[in-house]
Order: sequence, then structure tokens, then C-alpha cells
Amino acid sequence: MEQFAVTDRAATRIAEIVAEVKASADTALRVAVLAGGCSGFQYKFELDTQLQPDDLVIEQGSAKVIVDPASLDLLAGSELDYTDELIGAHFAVKNPNAKSACGCGTSFSID
Repeated sequence: MEQFAVTDRAATRIAEIVAEVKASADTALRVAVLAGGCSGFQYKFELDTQLQPDDLVIEQGSAKVIVDPASLDLLAGSELDYTDELIGAHFAVKNPNAKSACGCGTSFSID
């Protein structure tokens, strides 16, 4: 199975956020896929210090990203990026498994 990748831009921003909130060194950005949103699934991003035994841990520079196995099934081959555009700055997932996406960029379907 293809893994989940993190761009340098996303890793840099994760490290900045962890530093800004003065979180502990074991703080990571958890990326999850939940049922819901306007297209069937939605991405969830949150800082987390609770690593589960079956989580995938991606370390890039001083940044850590964790993904649970159920979410990883829907994220295989995807890439986490960070964009800073006129419409706002945000984390974005480039997911080859998504057949359609919502205009908000956080919701997708796989049918």
C-alpha cells in the first residue's frame, strides 16, 4: 500500500504551529478521515499527543504527522500540503482516491 506523504511546506507549518502553541515535543498533527461533510467524507486536522499502537507516524524535520489505519485506507497515496492563497491559508490533502470534492476542500467522495 502506498503511504501518506507530507510536503516540506506542510511540515514547516506544523512545526511553526507546535512552537506557537508551546506544545510538547511529542505533539503531532493527526490527520483523520471522518464520515460526513457535503460529499460523504471529510478531513479532520488536530494536534494530538496520544499515539495509538497502530498509528502511522511520519516524521519530517521537526514535524510529526499521525494517521490511524482506517483513515490511511482512504488516504493511501495522498499528500498533505499547506497552501497560503488569497482565499486563506490551510492544510490540504491531494487525494488520488477522491472521485469528487466539495468546494470547501475538506469534503470528498470515493464512489
